[in-house]
Amino acid sequence: MKPKKHLIMKKYLFLLSKRCLLYSAILLLVFPSCSEDVLKETPLDFLAPENAYNTLPGIKQGITGLHFSVRQRWFYGTDQDAGAIIKGLGTDIAYHGEDPNSTRFLCNYVNYVTSESGYLRNFWTWNYELIQRANVLAEGIRNADPTIWSNEAQKNSYLAEALFFRAFAYRILVSTYGDVPLVTEVIKSAKTDFVRTPKAEVYKQMEEDLLFGTTNLPLPGQEEAPGRITQGAAWHMLSECYLTQGKNQLAVDAATEVIGGYSYALMTTRFGDRQNVVFGEGDPYYDLFAFGNQTLGTNTEAIWVIQVEPPPTIGGGSVEGNRTFGPAYFRLGNTPDGKPAFRGELDAGKYTGYSDTLGRPVSWVHPTNYAAYDIWRSDWNNDVRNAKYNIKRDFYYDNPESAFNKQKINLLVDYAQAYAEGKRDAMRDSTQYIYPYWMKFADPCHYFTDPARWGGGNDHKDRYAIRLAETILLRAEAYINLGMMDQAAADINMIRNRASATPVDPTNVTIEYLLDERARELYGEEWRHITLRRVGMLYDRVKNLNNNPKNPGLNIQPYHILWPIPQSQIDLNIDAEMPQNPGYPTH
Repeated sequence: MKPKKHLIMKKYLFLLSKRCLLYSAILLLVFPSCSEDVLKETPLDFLAPENAYNTLPGIKQGITGLHFSVRQRWFYGTDQDAGAIIKGLGTDIAYHGEDPNSTRFLCNYVNYVTSESGYLRNFWTWNYELIQRANVLAEGIRNADPTIWSNEAQKNSYLAEALFFRAFAYRILVSTYGDVPLVTEVIKSAKTDFVRTPKAEVYKQMEEDLLFGTTNLPLPGQEEAPGRITQGAAWHMLSECYLTQGKNQLAVDAATEVIGGYSYALMTTRFGDRQNVVFGEGDPYYDLFAFGNQTLGTNTEAIWVIQVEPPPTIGGGSVEGNRTFGPAYFRLGNTPDGKPAFRGELDAGKYTGYSDTLGRPVSWVHPTNYAAYDIWRSDWNNDVRNAKYNIKRDFYYDNPESAFNKQKINLLVDYAQAYAEGKRDAMRDSTQYIYPYWMKFADPCHYFTDPARWGGGNDHKDRYAIRLAETILLRAEAYINLGMMDQAAADINMIRNRASATPVDPTNVTIEYLLDERARELYGEEWRHITLRRVGMLYDRVKNLNNNPKNPGLNIQPYHILWPIPQSQIDLNIDAEMPQNPGYPTH
């Protein structure tokens, strides 16, 4: 009997979500010496690829599943490391604060970024699963009975949304690994002969998928439900795709379609639920991140918003945004006079130690000095993005039994004697317990679950996947590459004017300045690894700007610009060569 063969992408390429039977449970294995006729099934009363997408409700479930997959995997859901890394951990803007010397969370590139790393494997497998799901759905849409559609435009809008997610997955893969297998058809049997497709061909397919979306996706405001993909999102992704390839004028043109072709605009006046909960008066930037404001009709800045619904909504999910980015203030321990530093809020008559305005963060992502201090120095007091209600820098003792009650915490002064006597760990105090907290990730007074721990680090606030500010900065980057500094400065100053920051002069515009502005505007939102690879500065900026106290520069090496293909995937590809990226051992 012949041994079983397994798929390279994973033992199962489309995995059923427990909440949605949209992916059709097929285990893609080749069984030993069995008749294909014996194994062939004609599904009649259960979901399978042959019948899951024969109806419009089934196809809608397929679309929902793609959104669900992206939300859970890349927006602080299923995997802690992946969600944190893709939002800036291990770059120039952040390191792991809970344990800077951890074997997880990209604290050391040499030890962490390996072909056997189980933590990094998801960057490969998750994206190919998403591609397979998108391909299955696209095939179903193309083959569905034409009578289920109101018109051809409706059919094409669903097809365009499926293809958008395929391009979304390839965006991550091609940035992270370089040349990767290009899969555009449904894989229906075991395949062990994948080859690495040149990046240019992958980008060409991404362009085709996204261009299809620019004309066939719904106009912004006409999508069937909040969070659904529109033409604006496709143009934005296309602009970045062009920019990555050095097609700078096309990148400008695509971004301009977003900026000037629809009703998008930066939010410059207060709007929505302002949530002025002890942090100060606020401004439009603060309002962008208040609970419920992301998908308001008055919010003209949102292009693609990840949907998260609070309970009792079934399937609404949650995100670990505040758990990821905030300091574990509640772990500080005692005040200098020996009393618990944080009494916290009352729950069932008992003090919890947690604040309902700060939640329960655990410092997975700690800002570097570059992100927390350096980029703000020139406009420290006037850039609203650095205001006390947008970045909380001051924390206060909370215990009436202590003489320090309501005093601002000053670690170096308050615990100087304890540090001198070796009774406290200054590094832990400042990397895990107290450090600047971007309040865009908190959700004051909206912790709907686990009230004794004020959310347990989870919240139910929507997250931006794309907003207009990033599109404007993409166009500015393309203008810089074209040498059009006046236009680049004008775009950057659109962002800075909203923030009440000093406008930049065209003579001072550089790629480095643009990266600073992206960090100020998009901290924790942008996919910083992708940005730094695109501009060719990942290695230099991590090495020079990541001040992890246990490992400055994170031991990054030049070969880490691209990550290794998981060795398990290479081993399973027994019928074709799958070369490893340079710098990583081959087996």
